[in-house]
Amino acid sequence: MSDDLARAAELIHGAGALLVCAGAGMGVDSGLPDFRGNEGFWRAYPPYAGLGLSFEELADPRHFADDPELAWGFYGHRLDLYRKTVPHRGFELLREWGERKPGGVRVFTSNVDGQFQVAGFGHVAEAHGSIHHLQCLGGCTDDIWPATDVHVDLDETTMRARAPLPSCPHCGGLARPNILMFGDFEWVPTRSQAQLDELTAWRRGRRDLTVVELGAGQAVPTVRRYAELASAATGALVRINPREPQIRHGRGVSIAAGALQSLLKLT
Repeated sequence: MSDDLARAAELIHGAGALLVCAGAGMGVDSGLPDFRGNEGFWRAYPPYAGLGLSFEELADPRHFADDPELAWGFYGHRLDLYRKTVPHRGFELLREWGERKPGGVRVFTSNVDGQFQVAGFGHVAEAHGSIHHLQCLGGCTDDIWPATDVHVDLDETTMRARAPLPSCPHCGGLARPNILMFGDFEWVPTRSQAQLDELTAWRRGRRDLTVVELGAGQAVPTVRRYAELASAATGALVRINPREPQIRHGRGVSIAAGALQSLLKLT
């Protein structure tokens, strides 16, 4: 085992509590597509390459009002994909390690796929919301409800949804995922904020915490910043990232590899 891996294992297994901070790279080993750059996105979704639409352009909430079939085609496909995806072994390892700690384990993630819940984690703070929950597009209510019974019929040639589209149970108008999209001023944050409040209360005053950050890039640095903040007092940060592993102030351990490969070596 390399010095960095040995130090990371020491930080993880010697901690009194574990905070997992995960970005999109965490799901790659489960077979989820890598949306890094247009080429990666278009490999996963060829019809959008023909239209010249990027991930950022599709993840724009205005499409739900202007072209709901396009919007729900994209999000309906992702909802179905995430439901079918089995979390890789690394999720289970993190949960098992955390459950042995006297302080337990918590998760902070920008991912909307629900993989941590499927893997059995009880406390997950979803900073950008969840595709498995919906809200009213028209804003008739601030309610957020599960998408359990939602199944979007999709033309996979055009990636457009067929009617009927998901609707609000209160007003009958169009529903949208409870996800924070790009330039999104209508997202209802109450569910995510309650999760974040619970995480903050758990973290407060905890000096025995090790932060394990996985697959969090710099393009949207929500997860990296949170991980750095949470580990600032002790420097107990393990950053696992195959492309951007550097730690700004040199405190902690960086591992330039994928999530599953690294976690298996840290057992």
